[in-house]
Amino acid sequence: MIKAGIFGATGYAGYELVKILQRHEGVKLEFVTSHSFAGQWLDDLYPQAPHLLLIEGEAAPLDQVDAVFLALPHAAAAATAVAALSAGVRVIDLSADFRLKDLETYEAWYDVTHPAPELLATAVYGLTEFVRDQLPDAQLVANPGCYPTSVLLALQPVLAAGLPIAGPIIADSKSGVSGAGRVPKQHIHFVEVANNFSPYKIGRMHRHLPEMEEQIAAFSQNADAPPLIFSPHLLPVPRGILSTIYVPLSGQPNADDLHDLYAQAYADEPFVHVLPAGQLASLAHVTHTNRCAIAVTLAGSTLILTSAIDNLIKGAAGQAVQNMNVMFGFEEARGLS
Repeated sequence: MIKAGIFGATGYAGYELVKILQRHEGVKLEFVTSHSFAGQWLDDLYPQAPHLLLIEGEAAPLDQVDAVFLALPHAAAAATAVAALSAGVRVIDLSADFRLKDLETYEAWYDVTHPAPELLATAVYGLTEFVRDQLPDAQLVANPGCYPTSVLLALQPVLAAGLPIAGPIIADSKSGVSGAGRVPKQHIHFVEVANNFSPYKIGRMHRHLPEMEEQIAAFSQNADAPPLIFSPHLLPVPRGILSTIYVPLSGQPNADDLHDLYAQAYADEPFVHVLPAGQLASLAHVTHTNRCAIAVTLAGSTLILTSAIDNLIKGAAGQAVQNMNVMFGFEEARGLS
């Protein structure tokens, strides 16, 4: 049994963490924090939540826990991570503060001076399927972003196989409204979203782009990494991400070989499901689960990948718990099945 705390428990991802950890037999949830709702009870905000008192982050008893989850805004998360690590507590950070290894890239994209740049080199980028060997010793895990999770899980096999790519990769991704967070904003009001479907931050504008580019370079072993065009869209649904990814291949690729490549790459993965040939991934495959569903299609010489996840679970809280399970030696699917 380990003891854990959640910073930022009233956001959508934070509350998903509460729900998962409450059913995880190996974890006791010691505290939950909220800056906006400190002093209130969590079930006052979420009627089905456990009766937990929300406290200020500064009052969190770090000496009473083994691990903390940070569902906080960028910069605030890094400062909290420093305090937790100094207290000997292991950290799973759901913000963007430790996802990028390059300090200049982080500060340019997030327009803030990094509070703890010395930790960037040691943070493990927590795409669990590819860093299991690093997690048992990790003190700080940077949970990937939701869009990057959907795109990178789909791209890793073809990139790692070294197949020749003839041009830029295009990732056309659609996210449910919960991806924009719980704080009210005009563009996510019901009247704005219902019966609508809209792109946003296309081109080189979305902050998840450099995260994906850095990992694509790593998967490609930094040799001739293909460029990425990323086009996010807002879906009029509460949750889920569907990414359609176009990879132009050189030569004469074979559809069966490509499907076999993916089936073998993920054959032993508990949460990545390669769909049978002819099927396409959809939100219905994954919502309210920690799964990623991937479909493989070939159109001429263009590999088309459809990849679906629940942005709040596999794209955030579920992947964070998956990482925690490996860090502390639990069965990887514990609390997530």
